[in-house]
Amino acid sequence: MKNFKSGFVAVIGRPNVGKSTLLNTIIGQKIAIATDKAQTTRRRIKGIYTNEEGQIVFIDTPGVHKPLDKLGEFLMDEAKCAIPDADLILFLADVSEPAGSGDKWIVENLLKKTNIPVIIVLNKVDKIKDPIKKEQNLLSYKMLFEKNMPTAKISAQTGRNIDTLISTIMRKLPEGEPVYSEEDLTDESVRSIAQEIIREKILKNTKDEIPHSVAVVIEKFEEKQEIDRIFATIHVEHESQKGILIGKKGQMLKTIGSQSRIEIEKMTEKKVYLELTVKVSKNWRKKKPDFENWI
Repeated sequence: MKNFKSGFVAVIGRPNVGKSTLLNTIIGQKIAIATDKAQTTRRRIKGIYTNEEGQIVFIDTPGVHKPLDKLGEFLMDEAKCAIPDADLILFLADVSEPAGSGDKWIVENLLKKTNIPVIIVLNKVDKIKDPIKKEQNLLSYKMLFEKNMPTAKISAQTGRNIDTLISTIMRKLPEGEPVYSEEDLTDESVRSIAQEIIREKILKNTKDEIPHSVAVVIEKFEEKQEIDRIFATIHVEHESQKGILIGKKGQMLKTIGSQSRIEIEKMTEKKVYLELTVKVSKNWRKKKPDFENWI
């Protein structure tokens, strides 16, 4: 495999700049859940892209912001941990708006403290039509760095310039053997992806009171030839949130369960029995010491 490139690429940025959408577009399959809610991504997720030139292992990370509680600290650690092992960092930003204090905080606290090469990737180019404004916004991100950084302008949603970005990444990676087989798209288990799918359906069906206060834990996952049986607990912080999640005559929980089951069945290509329970775990974000299984 002469001249074959292989390496790890960490995707870092503020919440809601399109990190998970970018990963899914590159891989060509849904690996990471994506919504318009902050903190949708809560842990590192690997997406594996392989072509004849090489293999790129992308590491999607939680949106970086100043932590306000134990969960926030965990999310920050997840993002930080992706950096030392990376061969390249994509600093993903929303080009439809100028750089803000959150972007500056990421550069000052994470990116300036590493010698790993960085590409500034300006996402959402389809959302800004004024070319002068676009260039002004691009300049605001470049000014965050002390030296001139390479840039790329893309749309993760439409796929615009993604091929160019892939080629740029490949050129910057070292030569090496592939880490995963060429058929692999992620190292995530079916169990963990199912867990994420359930949380995504909660985020998409509920309003602002719920998303940040909810966690999903798979209590039991039974894989059989004809059917998978999944038993999951949805943790919330207040009784009122439990009522919202269950809904009138249990309708909200039925909707979340039905949408989750259909998507999990598409992934597993077999029947799924899904049972959801809602439990109040007061202030779990502030005191839960181990978030590995709580997402």
